[in-house]
Amino acid sequence: MKLLLAAFALAIPVLAAAPAMAAEPTLYGRYEYIQLPEIGQTFKAKMDTGALTASLSARDIETFTRDGDDWVRFRLGGSDAGNKVYEHKVSRISKIKSRADEDEDKDEAGVAKRPVIDLEMCLGDVKRTVEVNLTDRSSFNYPLLIGAKALREFGAAVNPARRYTADKPDC
Repeated sequence: MKLLLAAFALAIPVLAAAPAMAAEPTLYGRYEYIQLPEIGQTFKAKMDTGALTASLSARDIETFTRDGDDWVRFRLGGSDAGNKVYEHKVSRISKIKSRADEDEDKDEAGVAKRPVIDLEMCLGDVKRTVEVNLTDRSSFNYPLLIGAKALREFGAAVNPARRYTADKPDC
Protein backbone atom coordinates (compact mmCIF):
# COMPACT_ATOMS: atom_id res chain seq x y z
CA MET A 1 0.00 0.00 0.00
CA LYS A 2 2.85 2.42 0.87
CA LEU A 3 4.46 1.64 -2.49
CA LEU A 4 1.20 2.40 -4.31
CA LEU A 5 0.79 5.72 -2.46
CA ALA A 6 4.38 6.69 -3.22
CA ALA A 7 3.90 5.96 -6.92
CA PHE A 8 0.66 7.99 -6.94
CA ALA A 9 2.35 10.91 -5.14
CA LEU A 10 5.12 10.94 -7.75
CA ALA A 11 2.59 10.96 -10.61
CA ILE A 12 0.63 14.01 -9.37
CA PRO A 13 3.29 16.62 -10.27
CA VAL A 14 3.73 15.04 -13.69
CA LEU A 15 -0.01 15.23 -14.37
CA ALA A 16 -0.17 18.81 -13.14
CA ALA A 17 2.75 19.81 -15.36
CA ALA A 18 1.24 18.34 -18.54
CA PRO A 19 1.02 21.00 -21.28
CA ALA A 20 -2.35 22.32 -22.36
CA MET A 21 -3.60 21.23 -25.75
CA ALA A 22 -2.51 23.57 -28.56
CA ALA A 23 -5.18 25.58 -30.33
CA GLU A 24 -6.57 24.04 -33.49
CA PRO A 25 -4.98 25.51 -36.64
CA THR A 26 -6.99 27.75 -38.93
CA LEU A 27 -7.75 26.00 -42.20
CA TYR A 28 -6.83 27.88 -45.39
CA GLY A 29 -6.97 26.95 -49.05
CA ARG A 30 -4.05 26.18 -51.34
CA TYR A 31 -4.25 29.79 -52.59
CA GLU A 32 -5.00 32.84 -50.44
CA TYR A 33 -4.74 36.63 -50.62
CA ILE A 34 -1.81 38.00 -48.61
CA GLN A 35 -1.26 41.70 -47.98
CA LEU A 36 2.28 43.04 -47.55
CA PRO A 37 1.76 46.43 -45.85
CA GLU A 38 5.41 47.49 -46.28
CA ILE A 39 5.15 46.84 -50.04
CA GLY A 40 1.65 48.33 -50.21
CA GLN A 41 0.15 45.48 -52.22
CA THR A 42 -2.03 42.42 -51.87
CA PHE A 43 -0.88 39.29 -53.69
CA LYS A 44 -2.43 35.99 -54.67
CA ALA A 45 -0.19 33.55 -52.81
CA LYS A 46 0.37 29.82 -52.99
CA MET A 47 0.33 28.09 -49.60
CA ASP A 48 3.06 25.45 -49.95
CA THR A 49 3.72 23.03 -47.08
CA GLY A 50 6.60 21.53 -49.10
CA ALA A 51 8.62 24.76 -49.03
CA LEU A 52 10.34 25.80 -45.82
CA THR A 53 10.45 29.57 -46.22
CA ALA A 54 8.24 32.13 -47.92
CA SER A 55 9.44 33.54 -51.26
CA LEU A 56 8.59 36.82 -52.97
CA SER A 57 9.20 37.36 -56.66
CA ALA A 58 11.87 40.03 -57.09
CA ARG A 59 14.23 41.21 -59.81
CA ASP A 60 17.32 43.40 -59.93
CA ILE A 61 18.26 42.04 -56.50
CA GLU A 62 21.34 43.82 -55.20
CA THR A 63 22.84 43.55 -51.71
CA PHE A 64 24.75 46.46 -50.19
CA THR A 65 25.97 47.75 -46.83
CA ARG A 66 24.38 50.63 -44.95
CA ASP A 67 25.69 51.75 -41.54
CA GLY A 68 27.49 48.41 -41.14
CA ASP A 69 24.36 46.33 -41.83
CA ASP A 70 23.51 44.20 -44.86
CA TRP A 71 20.66 45.58 -46.96
CA VAL A 72 19.00 44.55 -50.21
CA ARG A 73 17.59 46.67 -53.03
CA PHE A 74 15.06 45.09 -55.44
CA ARG A 75 12.08 45.56 -57.69
CA LEU A 76 9.04 43.29 -57.56
CA GLY A 77 9.04 40.52 -60.16
CA GLY A 78 6.24 39.84 -62.61
CA SER A 79 4.87 41.56 -65.68
CA ASP A 80 2.63 44.03 -63.82
CA ALA A 81 5.05 44.77 -60.95
CA GLY A 82 6.15 48.24 -62.03
CA ASN A 83 9.56 49.75 -61.51
CA LYS A 84 9.41 50.91 -57.90
CA VAL A 85 12.64 50.16 -56.03
CA TYR A 86 12.38 48.74 -52.50
CA GLU A 87 15.15 48.64 -49.91
CA HIS A 88 15.06 46.44 -46.84
CA LYS A 89 17.47 45.29 -44.15
CA VAL A 90 18.65 41.69 -44.68
CA SER A 91 18.00 39.35 -41.76
CA ARG A 92 20.13 36.52 -43.20
CA ILE A 93 21.21 34.80 -46.41
CA SER A 94 19.52 31.47 -47.08
CA LYS A 95 21.02 28.60 -49.02
CA ILE A 96 18.36 26.87 -51.11
CA LYS A 97 19.00 23.52 -52.79
CA SER A 98 17.58 23.38 -56.27
CA ARG A 99 15.58 20.21 -56.91
CA ALA A 100 16.66 20.25 -60.54
CA ASP A 101 20.27 20.03 -59.37
CA GLU A 102 19.76 17.11 -56.98
CA ASP A 103 21.49 14.32 -58.82
CA GLU A 104 23.22 11.35 -57.23
CA ASP A 105 25.95 11.49 -59.87
CA LYS A 106 27.01 15.00 -58.84
CA ASP A 107 29.37 15.63 -55.96
CA GLU A 108 27.51 18.69 -54.79
CA ALA A 109 23.98 19.87 -55.41
CA GLY A 110 23.37 23.37 -56.78
CA VAL A 111 22.80 25.89 -54.01
CA ALA A 112 21.28 29.31 -54.55
CA LYS A 113 22.02 32.03 -52.02
CA ARG A 114 19.05 34.31 -51.45
CA PRO A 115 18.66 37.39 -49.25
CA VAL A 116 16.01 36.93 -46.56
CA ILE A 117 14.06 39.87 -45.16
CA ASP A 118 11.49 40.12 -42.38
CA LEU A 119 8.17 41.33 -43.80
CA GLU A 120 4.83 41.97 -42.18
CA MET A 121 2.09 39.87 -43.76
CA CYS A 122 -1.64 40.02 -43.34
CA LEU A 123 -3.75 36.90 -43.94
CA GLY A 124 -7.46 37.45 -43.29
CA ASP A 125 -7.41 39.49 -40.09
CA VAL A 126 -4.12 38.05 -38.76
CA LYS A 127 -0.85 39.98 -39.04
CA ARG A 128 2.55 38.35 -38.52
CA THR A 129 6.18 39.16 -39.31
CA VAL A 130 7.59 36.43 -41.52
CA GLU A 131 10.97 35.62 -43.07
CA VAL A 132 10.77 35.97 -46.86
CA ASN A 133 13.50 35.13 -49.35
CA LEU A 134 13.78 37.15 -52.54
CA THR A 135 14.04 35.33 -55.86
CA ASP A 136 12.82 35.59 -59.43
CA ARG A 137 9.44 33.83 -59.50
CA SER A 138 8.32 35.46 -62.76
CA SER A 139 7.98 32.05 -64.43
CA PHE A 140 5.51 30.93 -61.73
CA ASN A 141 1.78 31.70 -61.55
CA TYR A 142 1.99 33.17 -58.03
CA PRO A 143 4.53 35.87 -57.10
CA LEU A 144 4.32 34.97 -53.41
CA LEU A 145 4.84 31.53 -51.92
CA ILE A 146 4.03 30.91 -48.25
CA GLY A 147 6.17 28.10 -46.82
CA ALA A 148 5.92 25.91 -43.73
CA LYS A 149 7.63 28.39 -41.35
CA ALA A 150 5.17 31.15 -42.25
CA LEU A 151 2.24 28.73 -42.04
CA ARG A 152 3.30 27.91 -38.46
CA GLU A 153 3.51 31.64 -37.66
CA PHE A 154 -0.11 32.00 -38.78
CA GLY A 155 -1.24 28.81 -37.00
CA ALA A 156 -2.38 27.58 -40.39
CA ALA A 157 -3.25 24.26 -41.95
CA VAL A 158 -3.83 23.92 -45.70
CA ASN A 159 -6.64 22.09 -47.46
CA PRO A 160 -5.34 21.74 -51.04
CA ALA A 161 -8.89 21.19 -52.35
CA ARG A 162 -9.94 24.70 -51.29
CA ARG A 163 -9.05 28.18 -52.55
CA TYR A 164 -9.31 31.66 -51.04
CA THR A 165 -11.06 30.62 -47.84
CA ALA A 166 -9.95 33.68 -45.87
CA ASP A 167 -11.55 37.05 -46.45
CA LYS A 168 -9.49 39.69 -48.23
CA PRO A 169 -6.75 40.86 -45.85
CA ASP A 170 -7.95 43.38 -43.27
CA CYS A 171 -5.10 44.18 -40.88
